[in-house]
Amino acid sequence: MKEICLAGGCFWGMQRFIDQFDGVMKTETGYANGPDSAPSYQDVCHDSGHAETVRICYDENVISLKTLLDRYFLVIDPLSVNRQGHDTGIQYRTGVYYTDEADLPVIRARFAEEEKKLGQPLAVECLPLENFFTAEEYHQKYLVKNPGGYCHIPESFMHLEEKA
Repeated sequence: MKEICLAGGCFWGMQRFIDQFDGVMKTETGYANGPDSAPSYQDVCHDSGHAETVRICYDENVISLKTLLDRYFLVIDPLSVNRQGHDTGIQYRTGVYYTDEADLPVIRARFAEEEKKLGQPLAVECLPLENFFTAEEYHQKYLVKNPGGYCHIPESFMHLEEKA
C-alpha cells in the first residue's frame, strides 16, 4: 500500500472524486503542512496555515501514482494561488505532499508535463508531508453524507470510474 496527500481546494470534493477510482483503498480528509499543532476546522478557516488535504492510501498494482496525478490535474486549476472554485484562502491552496522520496521523480515528471502543456510554472506545491491532522468526523465523506453539498468539482467528474 502506498500513500500520497493531495490538496486541491475544498477537501470534500477531492475526497469524493478520488474515492471513485479502483485501487484507492482509503481516503481521509485532514489538515496538512501547517504549524505542528492540531487545528480545528475553525482554526484552518482563520488562516492557521494548514491546507485542506486528502490522504490517499492506494494499491500501486491497481492504480499508479502517475494516474492519480493525471486525475488530480483534471479537477484543479494548477495556476491559481490559494483559490479553487469559489473558495479562497491559504487552506484552499493546491499541493502534492509525498511521504516516500522514491515518489519524487514521478511527481516532478508529471509537474513538468503539466507546465509544458500550460506554458508556465504551476502554483501547486510539491513538498514532503510535514504533518497531517485528521479532520473532524463530519468532514469525512461529507458529500456522501450530504449529496447536495457545495463542491467546486463538477458532478460529472464524480462518475468517471465508479467502483462496482
